[in-house]
Amino acid sequence: MPVPELDERARSCARRLLDSDRVLLASHIDADGLTSAAIASQALERAGLDHEVVFKNQLDETEIASIAAREFETVLFTDFGSGQLDDISRHEQAGDFVPIIADHHQPADAETEYHLNPLLEGLDGASELSGAGASYLLARALAEEADQEEDNRDLAALAVVGAVGDMQAVDGELVGANRALVEEGTEAGVLEEKQDIAIYGKQTRPLPKLLEYATDVRIPGITNNEPGAVSFLEELSVDLKTPDGDGEWRRWVDLNDDEKQTVVSALLQRALERGVPPGKAERLVGTTYTLTDEQPGTSLRDASEFSTLLNATARYERADVGLAVCLGDREEAFEQARRLLETHRRNLSEGLEQVKEQGVETVGNLQYFDAGDDIRETIVGIVAGMALGVDGVDGSSPIIAFARKNEEELKVSARGTGRLVGQGLDLSAVMGEASRAVGGDGGGHDIAAGATIPDDKKEEFVDRADDLIATQVG
Repeated sequence: MPVPELDERARSCARRLLDSDRVLLASHIDADGLTSAAIASQALERAGLDHEVVFKNQLDETEIASIAAREFETVLFTDFGSGQLDDISRHEQAGDFVPIIADHHQPADAETEYHLNPLLEGLDGASELSGAGASYLLARALAEEADQEEDNRDLAALAVVGAVGDMQAVDGELVGANRALVEEGTEAGVLEEKQDIAIYGKQTRPLPKLLEYATDVRIPGITNNEPGAVSFLEELSVDLKTPDGDGEWRRWVDLNDDEKQTVVSALLQRALERGVPPGKAERLVGTTYTLTDEQPGTSLRDASEFSTLLNATARYERADVGLAVCLGDREEAFEQARRLLETHRRNLSEGLEQVKEQGVETVGNLQYFDAGDDIRETIVGIVAGMALGVDGVDGSSPIIAFARKNEEELKVSARGTGRLVGQGLDLSAVMGEASRAVGGDGGGHDIAAGATIPDDKKEEFVDRADDLIATQVG
């Protein structure tokens, strides 16, 4: 077991699973939730345990009741469940099912026997272990308790995809308990960790697009500037076009090490010349995670691109497609996922443009916008995170986004920054307390959280959230 602090918790959960006749596996729908479900499903199958999989966008009292109505002896919750223990425990006490939870979110007050969560052992669930990581620890324990020949270490690759998708790469690198997962994946031959250009799209984007869309480190004259990116590349003494003479640009993955070094060196020099601070320019190079069993040049080869692909499935009600890709379908499901990703990118771009045009309202210590029905409630949080720091949006204050969930409720998504968290910001507490005060519910992580509230309580919610943030960060 790679994380000794959680060893006995994982073993206890595994033993209970092995005593079960039928298991219902319930999981969240984002990249971390999908990889959590895929890891757990493969582990259950290898252990010979009959199970079914269901996905939930949000786990609330109604959804938990619907799970109980399925009449499974055991329910395994992955990437959620800890924060809903008050409702889950009532069903447990009623004898509806035995809950097993592999999660990393802030637990509610109620307790349950089979609970695997890094926060219970003093580990940070926002940066040291994701839901997929918790599922991986359970999978490793299940293999050991079942005395299987397969030790499930190959599932570490999916655990890393989940952690990266959950924004757990601190300054671009996985830390804490996640390090053990990386090491086991590397030893199993399914992962490669190395220093490389730290820009999204290394596997799939043509070089000009790779640089044009590189926004983590903005380089004047290149970022969001297609002619500038092309001009920069054409000035280099490297043939960056395909060798067949068709004039197509190569991708980063097509370059050899010397060619990559030439581009990186020139890019760093250009960044410094254009006024990018040295410390920030250095972030152009960082730690990358490659899934070595995947085909080079596909979005599944890179952990970051893989996680983005998964996010584009369940957020459009196709969690089944994301799960199938995680389980190895490289034909129909993968093609469907790629089409959904194109739609996802277009919707995010349009959503960000809407925020730029609409602007945000500032109330004390926070800023917010209401997207109404114009941005899907499943992606409005991503748009909010992308909006932090663009023109007209203050990157030094947390941002809250509202979107229509149904006729009676609003979806609320909140995003902060690492600097704000360092100052005391905890959006999980803000979303939980402010939403419950107005008759809703919520939770999440310190840097990113969400809630559901009655549609006529927005102003009251904003005021309460502002008061809470003021108390946290002064």
